[in-house]
Amino acid sequence: MLHTTVIGVDLAKDAIQVCVVARQQVLSNKEMTPSQFATWLVKTKPSTVVFEACSTSNYWKQKAESLGHDARLISPRLVSAVRQSHKTDKNDALAIVHAAMLPNVKFVHAKTPEQQQLQTVLRLREQTIKQKTAMNNQLLGLLLEFNIRPSPRMGGLKSAVASALEDADNTFTAPLRDALHSAWLLYQAVIRTIEHYDDALTALVERIPECKKLMRLEGVGIINAINLYSAIDLADDHIFKSGKDVAACIGLTPVQHSSGGKTKLGAINKHVRKSTLRSQLVTGAFTYINNVCRRTPRTEKDAWIQALVARRGKKCAAVALANKTVRTAYSILTKGTDYRVKALVA
Repeated sequence: MLHTTVIGVDLAKDAIQVCVVARQQVLSNKEMTPSQFATWLVKTKPSTVVFEACSTSNYWKQKAESLGHDARLISPRLVSAVRQSHKTDKNDALAIVHAAMLPNVKFVHAKTPEQQQLQTVLRLREQTIKQKTAMNNQLLGLLLEFNIRPSPRMGGLKSAVASALEDADNTFTAPLRDALHSAWLLYQAVIRTIEHYDDALTALVERIPECKKLMRLEGVGIINAINLYSAIDLADDHIFKSGKDVAACIGLTPVQHSSGGKTKLGAINKHVRKSTLRSQLVTGAFTYINNVCRRTPRTEKDAWIQALVARRGKKCAAVALANKTVRTAYSILTKGTDYRVKALVA
């Protein structure tokens, strides 16, 4: 339930546009600096403050809530659809208020400080992995220009670079050898950085009991446990009403094409906002399914998986298991229970 006064906030790096609406009237719509806005929040009586979900929105939501406000995040796409006239900061702030007042509007899930820390390290790790892949491909391509072909049986890229640097008979000049050596040292530093990020994630997960509970689920390791913990809203009860809502948000449910009282379910949508999260969950489920199909079922879920694979194949079973994993994770996190596996009765 929104307060009588609704405040729409359009966030930017150096300027924040604040629109105050009460009883369907715009009381003010002015620009502030971040420090001015922080002071203004302290002096303003508790209201509903709606931020457009973007960079810094999690911080400002937490700040507003600590001061007694009902803070929420709203989708930029919805704000864009509601905005009237040209795109300006004033129109955006007013559109945020209009969008928040729509009936049955769905607000965006915000992150807690713990979730932000986990997600920060995870994003750093993902970017570094991309850099590692790019550097590996570049080194392979450059060596191939000199007909140097790394082989896994001969030590791979490391052995190929070392041989090229030590070979006095090739045509490599001293500057080229120095550049290649520097590139190899940088590549090794990137690998060590990924290992540091892995250690940091492990240490963070050890401090969060909920993540350790999630790691007991099938196909869920450290990365997927962090993904689930970050994706599921634990603070606000107006975001996700059930595990089905979380699974639909991630993109693990069929697309609906219903009209005229007829319900028609389509395929799983290829284009979703959380495609990386969905991909990692499905990959983890696929790995677990491969292991289950090679052994005798031990639990009721193992038997269910084998039966589903026999009927629909491994790909469909992986998506179904990921869906079930998300719904189970929602139950674990919201109810504070532990995951228990039912043994298969002979």
